[in-house]
Amino acid sequence: MKENFLHKRLVEREEKGLLRSLPSENNLIDFSSNDYLGLAGSAALKKLAAEEFALAASANKTSLGSTGSRLLTGNLEFAVELEKTIAKHHRAEAGLIYNSGYDANVGLLSCVAKKGDVILYDELSHASIHDGVRLSKADSFPFRHNDVLHLAERLAFLRSSLKVGQGEIFVVVESVYSMDGDFSPLVEIASLCEMHNANLIVDEAHATGVFGEKGEGKVVELGLEKNVFARVHTFGKALGCHGAVVLGSEDLRSFLINFSRSFIYTTALPFHSLSDLNSVYKYLVNEKHNSFNINSIVHLFVELVKVNNVIGFLPSFSPIQSFIFPGNQAVKKLAASIQADGFDVRPILSPTVPAGKERIRICLHTFNTEQEISNLLKSLKKNMDLVPEKEYAN
Repeated sequence: MKENFLHKRLVEREEKGLLRSLPSENNLIDFSSNDYLGLAGSAALKKLAAEEFALAASANKTSLGSTGSRLLTGNLEFAVELEKTIAKHHRAEAGLIYNSGYDANVGLLSCVAKKGDVILYDELSHASIHDGVRLSKADSFPFRHNDVLHLAERLAFLRSSLKVGQGEIFVVVESVYSMDGDFSPLVEIASLCEMHNANLIVDEAHATGVFGEKGEGKVVELGLEKNVFARVHTFGKALGCHGAVVLGSEDLRSFLINFSRSFIYTTALPFHSLSDLNSVYKYLVNEKHNSFNINSIVHLFVELVKVNNVIGFLPSFSPIQSFIFPGNQAVKKLAASIQADGFDVRPILSPTVPAGKERIRICLHTFNTEQEISNLLKSLKKNMDLVPEKEYAN
C-alpha cells in the first residue's frame, strides 16, 4: 500500500490522543464559536443582506463565482468600493481584502519583510503569523508573551546592530490573543516601535466588532491607528461573515497587490460574500452596536466565576475565557462531561498550547443568558472533581 507512511503517522497521533476529526453539528448551548455578537444568525442582518443582494441581482451585478483572481477577471468595482468603506470605518488610509485571516497574515508577513530585515513576534501569536514569518526571507525572533521589557531589549540590540538605513524591523502582535483572551499592551509597544523606528503589525482578529465604539478594534479604541504600520481584521469571527482585510497606507495596498502571493494566486471572493460583508458594515454603523452588550456579558461571567468560586480561569476581560486543566486526556474527559450537560465547549490540547496549559476554552456571546452561564460554571465545577488525578498527564 503506497500510503502506509500516512497511516503510520495517523496511528502515532491517535496513540498520543491528538488525532483530529471534524465535529458534527449539535444542538448544545454555544460556548465555543467565535460568533461573539451573534451576527452570523441575526435575523435583522440576514434581512439586510438579502435585500442588498436582491438589489444587486435586479441590476444584474451578481454572479455565483468571481471567475478568477482579482488581477485577472475577478476584480469587481464593488470590492474596490467596499475596501474603501472598510478602511474608512477602521480609520485607515487603504485596505485590501483577502479570502481569510490566515491568507491575510501569511500574505502580508511573507512578502513585506525582505532578506536583511528582522521580525519580532509575540511567542503566543496565531499559527498564521508563525507560518507567514517562516515564509519570509527575514530573520525572526520571538519575544516573551506581552513582555514589554523583553521586547525593548531585543529592539535596542537590533537597532544598535543594524547599519543606519539598512534593515527594517517589524514587530507583530495580536490585540486580543485567541487562546488566553488577554490584551496586548499596545500603547507601550507602539511607543517602543516609534522609539526604535520599527514597523508595528497588529492582528485584530478577536477585537474586530467587539472593541471600539462601532467595532473598529483595539487600535482605534486606543487612538493608535497612526502608529501602526499594518492591521489585519478578519470577518469570520464577530462579524459573522468570511474573509479578511489588511489595512495600512495606499503604498502598502499597492505593494501587496504586487508581491503578496496569497492574494495574487487565488480566486477572488464571490459577490455574495462581499455583499454580506457590506451589509455587516452598514449594520455596525447604523444599528445600536452590540459591543456594550458583549462586554456586559464578559463582566457578568467574571463576576459569576467569583460567586461560584471556580478556580483556574486565566484573567481576561474579552469574550475568550480559558480554564486551565492540565493533561490532554484529562481536559478531553472534562469537555465531554460538560457537553453531556448540554454545553458546547471544546478542549484545547498541547501542542496547540504549551504542555501543562491545556484548557477548556469558553467563548461568550451576546445571546448567552445569565442562567446559561451560571449553569455552565456549575457543570464545570461539578465535572472537574470527577476526573481522576492519574489522568492529569500528557
